[in-house]
Amino acid sequence: DRRLVRLRRDRAAATVPRVMPVLDAVAELLLDRLDDTTRRFHRALEIGGRGAVAPRLAARGIGLVVSADLSAAMAARAGGLPVAADEEALPFAEAAFDLVVAMGSLHWVNDLPGALVQIRRMLAPDGLFLAALPCLPTLSPLRAALAEAEASLRGGAAPRVSPFPELRDGAALLQRAGFALPVADRERLDLVYRDPLALLADLRAAGEQSALRARDRRTPPRAAGGAGTAQPAVRAP
Repeated sequence: DRRLVRLRRDRAAATVPRVMPVLDAVAELLLDRLDDTTRRFHRALEIGGRGAVAPRLAARGIGLVVSADLSAAMAARAGGLPVAADEEALPFAEAAFDLVVAMGSLHWVNDLPGALVQIRRMLAPDGLFLAALPCLPTLSPLRAALAEAEASLRGGAAPRVSPFPELRDGAALLQRAGFALPVADRERLDLVYRDPLALLADLRAAGEQSALRARDRRTPPRAAGGAGTAQPAVRAP
């Protein structure tokens, strides 16, 4: 549900500083790949960086950095020249950039092969594309816990965590989109929470709640109570 993704990222523009240490860690791991090339970049597009990518690209001496995001509010705080743009219909000319960095946004795209084809066309000859997105087993413990809890409460489970690709899918998708020398590798970033609700709060702060069209829209069940009684609500995450 692309509209819901945008609304949640609009809201998260005010709360994303809460999770900046995580975003900064991912950005550092991703942009370390730039040290593997001697090429100088001059025109960069970053997609979905949420303030962690554009400042680092500018610090590397890249003169033009455009920050695109589905949310205009998030693009405005990203640190580059802001552009509100849908990853499924990017409004940039062919060969407009020699570097494209997509961090933490492509897992919300319905047509990922199509988005990758658009990105390849926006790259100048010998340009570089870098992307970071969650792959399995990201959030697998949360997925299992929610399914078990909801099955117990409601007798069935609705999808609540977005589907993530397998690592082996990455290089195949890049090759299918026409990229030369595609490489896919995995970095592990472990986060430990004392309270599971703190994990849910961080996902909300980052605008990463589920936006599946098949999500469960039912209201959580509540315990019945008579007049003058106060019964606690039974809530499913």
